[in-house]
Amino acid sequence: MQYRKKPVVIDAERYDGTASSVERVMGMRGSSMGINNSTEGLYITTLEGTMKADIGDWVIKGIRGELYPCKNDIFDATYELV
Repeated sequence: MQYRKKPVVIDAERYDGTASSVERVMGMRGSSMGINNSTEGLYITTLEGTMKADIGDWVIKGIRGELYPCKNDIFDATYELV
C-alpha cells in the first residue's frame, strides 16, 4: 500500500549559529527549556531524545508543538514556502 503525507503547514527556522538564530528557535518553543547552544551545534530535547542541529539545518515545530532538527536537503525535498 502507498500513502501520501497529509499537507500540514509548519513553523521553521534555519539555524545559522548566531545568537539571533537561537533566540528565534527558542521563541518557537516559547522558552529555552530543552535547548542548549554550544560551539558544536544546537542541542534540542525532542520526543525521541536529544538531537543536534548543525549550522544550516532547519528547526521545525511539529503539530504537537515539539521542536526537532531537519537537514537542509531533506527540508528542501519535503517542504515548500507558503
